[in-house]
Amino acid sequence: MRRSLLLIAAAVATPAAAQDHSATDHSQMDHSQMDHSVMGDPAPEPEMDHSTMDHSMMGHSTMEMDPKPEPKAAETVDEKMEGMDHSMHHGHAMGTSTQAEDQPGNTPAPAVPSVHAADAIFGPDVMQRSRAHLLADMRFTGYSVGLDMLEYRMGDGPDGYAFEGAAWYGGDIDRAVVAYQGEGTFGESPEAVELDAYWRHAINPWFNLQLGARHDFRPDPDRTYALIGIDGLAPYWIEVEAQAFVSEKGDIHVRGSASHDMRITQKLVFEPEAEIDVALQDVPELGIGSGIEKFELSGRLRYEIERNFAPYVGFAWERKLGRSADFARTEGEDPSRFTWLAGLRFWF
Repeated sequence: MRRSLLLIAAAVATPAAAQDHSATDHSQMDHSQMDHSVMGDPAPEPEMDHSTMDHSMMGHSTMEMDPKPEPKAAETVDEKMEGMDHSMHHGHAMGTSTQAEDQPGNTPAPAVPSVHAADAIFGPDVMQRSRAHLLADMRFTGYSVGLDMLEYRMGDGPDGYAFEGAAWYGGDIDRAVVAYQGEGTFGESPEAVELDAYWRHAINPWFNLQLGARHDFRPDPDRTYALIGIDGLAPYWIEVEAQAFVSEKGDIHVRGSASHDMRITQKLVFEPEAEIDVALQDVPELGIGSGIEKFELSGRLRYEIERNFAPYVGFAWERKLGRSADFARTEGEDPSRFTWLAGLRFWF
């Protein structure tokens, strides 16, 4: 009897479990009216007895039970890129040899082409004359006359004056230059007056060669020198000049200077300057001793009303050294002097 009841219960449960609920639309069911409080916890599922199950047909024999660890993201990307063809990617050559070939070398630039298209139409002779006329018309030629400093000097001793300037005629490459400078004390003869005349030739975009002569009218006796020098613009916008002089008496002198325009505003400019004079031998008649003769440090603050017209104020300190200082003391002069300056700078 018990066996019959079990068979009937199994037969009733089997059709219910086999029903297909996939077509049932649960979205239209109103679950808000259902009383879940009367629902008990679901009965625990009975444990399955695997001892009587045949696992031989489940295909686990072909499964790898010791899987490799999952690769990192970077390794996965590298493995994927190994199979990619990068040859068509523009600018992504990966070879080190190509990078070495792209390095800049010391090969000189190719020569400027000498073939002109217009020669084939008008003839090379006609076009050569035309190009010569064009260069002549475009070549710059000008002139200038000016004073870089015309100043009044006041210090512990008598007040004095100083001037320095140049006039030139020519172009960017070649110029004829006349430079002049001097100084003195009011009411007395000038202490020094110097006149230089030289040809200036541009040797590159930054520096010029000077070849010419210099004549000193004061102090007595007069002296004439052969002149060779260089001037130009050094890095950091420093204007430099170096000159060597050989007199008709054979004495040799060297002079160097450096200055820099420090623009504070569009019109206000401070210009520090340093100058040094060196003699290779004693010249007692001129009060010059061998070695460093003297050096001068100065600074001028100018206001450019126009670029070619600027008043200024400043200072200057001059110091004679060595035997030159001894010669100055013998003459009753102080080898060191500090002065205040007020002057004018102009050119046209």
